[in-house]
Amino acid sequence: MERLDGQVREELARLGPQGGMPDVVGAWASAVGPQIAANAWPARIARDGTLHVNASSSTWAFELSQLAPTLLDRLREALGENAPKALRFAAGHVPEPAAPPAGESPPSPVAPTREALQRAAELAAEIGDEVLRERVARAAAIALSRGRSDSPV
Repeated sequence: MERLDGQVREELARLGPQGGMPDVVGAWASAVGPQIAANAWPARIARDGTLHVNASSSTWAFELSQLAPTLLDRLREALGENAPKALRFAAGHVPEPAAPPAGESPPSPVAPTREALQRAAELAAEIGDEVLRERVARAAAIALSRGRSDSPV
């Protein structure tokens, strides 16, 4: 069976600047980072070289518009002369993130420290409903422990 990737790449490149969408899509996630890549995805390259990017919401589109010069610099570093001339963001469809490979488990949750459990119990003590109090205390303990584990040593 003949591979189509070469023909698809050639056809997509024909529709945009040299290099075109395949190069942009290939470089996007590493150039902009995982959080932006999860909330914004390249949609098309206009004839004037502007990369139109779909964002998961109008809020993301606005924020990314403010970051456009920085993101464009990163794309230029990654793509060189094949980088888009400008960026334009609008709310639109963003693909779902890929599922982790089979056999790979998601990151393990943070185990609350004893101090975090104590502090969380103190914070939730005034909640009258027992089930709600326990759930809030558990969530607070995890959040308190996560904050501690994310801080520099």
